Amino acid sequence: MQDLKKIYNWLKIQKNKQKITVKEKNLTNLNFWQYNSKKIYHSSKKFFSILGLRVVSNFYKNKTWDQPIIYQNENGILGIIRRNIGKQPEYLMKANVEPGNINKLQISPTVQATKSNYTRVHGGKKIKYLNYFLNIKHSIVNIKQTEQGFNYLLKKNKNILIKSNSKIKASERYRWIKRDNLISLIKKKNILNMDALSVFSCSLKKNKYDKPIYNFDKINSWFKKMNRKYYIKIKKIKLIDMKSWKLTNKKISHNKKSYFSIIGIDVKAKSREVGQWSQPIIQHRSTHFAGFVIKNINSTVHYLVKYIIEPGYKFGSITCSVKTSNINNYNNNKNLSNKSKFLLKKYFFNKKNSSIKYDAIQSHEGGRFYKSQIRYMVIEINDSNIKLDENYKWVSQNQMISLIKKGLLDIEARLCFACHNFNKII
Repeated sequence: MQDLKKIYNWLKIQKNKQKITVKEKNLTNLNFWQYNSKKIYHSSKKFFSILGLRVVSNFYKNKTWDQPIIYQNENGILGIIRRNIGKQPEYLMKANVEPGNINKLQISPTVQATKSNYTRVHGGKKIKYLNYFLNIKHSIVNIKQTEQGFNYLLKKNKNILIKSNSKIKASERYRWIKRDNLISLIKKKNILNMDALSVFSCSLKKNKYDKPIYNFDKINSWFKKMNRKYYIKIKKIKLIDMKSWKLTNKKISHNKKSYFSIIGIDVKAKSREVGQWSQPIIQHRSTHFAGFVIKNINSTVHYLVKYIIEPGYKFGSITCSVKTSNINNYNNNKNLSNKSKFLLKKYFFNKKNSSIKYDAIQSHEGGRFYKSQIRYMVIEINDSNIKLDENYKWVSQNQMISLIKKGLLDIEARLCFACHNFNKII
């Protein structure tokens, strides 16, 4: 407990030192950004751009729709350095301010940077500890993983965990944090940022005993069958041509005031590599939700997973039992399937039929999303009569870890699974 008090005190000091001010600004007035009828892009033609997308798919009730999406044709680095001190490992973590963080400062990986940032397109300061992740000889984890498929087009980041035996001194904004303390922090709201969770989701130990009801060949066969059955086709279009979206000097928003908007912000942050900048950012309309139903079968924990297909990726992926961008008043959410509504009503929000194993609100990544949050929830049931359609499958604990390593779980499923299994991080 004493270590936790020191961590909270360190965060409080850093929050006072790393002052950041964020003001909304018209998209037409963002410094070094161009906003026209076709797209939004940086004058350097680096960083990211925002395009219009026309989507056609046979997976959803709404077979076709238009939307804006972030296009960033480069892989970022999400990297954490680990060392062994005493009985448990420690991880070099950073107290990091992001303009979109709801509480401004959260604990991030050792390095969290896009290629444009770490190659210093913005002309800013060097990123500390970056060299550890550029010339990797040995790593515990080094996997490319997908980002949010409804907000990014073909975006992946390298998730890296390395072990270092050298004596690395933690700079002022960094701190070596023990695994037990991280396990305590994951139960709190908006302390560990999304990118830290992403790296740790790739570094979970398998159980010694695991008896799945389906072997991996059957799961793989089911996944391939779903990919054959469902398709998604996308076409890049001009922002001005997007149906049901309104473009103004101030922002881009949906006519029904739902989903998300693209707004502009002006940022001042002395602690960052660049002290001042402007940028477009996504503002979600409501709290997201990602939840797993779990059940003990054959003395093995099994997760109810669902096949999903999203516009940001060419093929399908595997997600949580329930995932929605609007958990508020979910019964009236026309975009949510009847099965998802059933699972929410009967199990997630009915204490008689389930027991809660994890329930906490965490933030989306604050560099691209403005004050956006997601509620992660894991509930256990004993119901053996639950009826499922072909989009669902029961997957064992160890099989989930294998799916992560193969890059088949989407980011919401990876992070929800990690939140529940933080005691298993390597």
